[in-house]
Amino acid sequence: MSTFKIVLLTFFITVIATFFAVKYYLSPRPFTPVELSQKEESTLNAKLQHFGLPALASSASEPANETEKPALEPEAYTEEGAKREISFSEKELNALLARNTDLADKIVIDLADNLASAKIIIPLDPDFPILGGKTLKVTGGAEFAFKDGRPVVILKGVSIWGVPIPNSWLGNLKNVDLVSEFGGDEGFWKSFAEGVSNIQIEEGQLKIKLKE
Repeated sequence: MSTFKIVLLTFFITVIATFFAVKYYLSPRPFTPVELSQKEESTLNAKLQHFGLPALASSASEPANETEKPALEPEAYTEEGAKREISFSEKELNALLARNTDLADKIVIDLADNLASAKIIIPLDPDFPILGGKTLKVTGGAEFAFKDGRPVVILKGVSIWGVPIPNSWLGNLKNVDLVSEFGGDEGFWKSFAEGVSNIQIEEGQLKIKLKE
């Protein structure tokens, strides 16, 4: 094969590889919103109602009378028999994003053993330098567990377009227990730790138990 043919072949391979790289990294496809079955939606709405949260927004195909909110009735406050456990499945969390926010095709959550991960698609402003108008694909994960009588939250890392961000760019917080690091100061992490008696992430399931 002549030098010219080798150069030409290399050029075409480079063009094709660049096309697919740009297509995948700079123009990733939107995520497919999660859809719940009628039974799954009823279960999730029961959980939301228990915590006094709005029910999952119904789809447009459902009858309007099913979306009407029940009238509030006055009642005396009591904590007797109150449930202090919060439990959501991975599918329920993604359905909440899909039906109650505009993030349905921009973020997905994955729950594995002691690990919560997220994929996020961020459209960049057209005026953004160099990559203006492109789409940023960010992934990240954090460990959630309960050890030695307190919650543990450890940032495992963040990647952009599949490239891990250096720890120094993350404020050297990678693989650091955020509760241990910042829980001694007044603020969110201390309040969070003091209010949780257990936290557990299993495959596809998030469980949090609150203190009295």
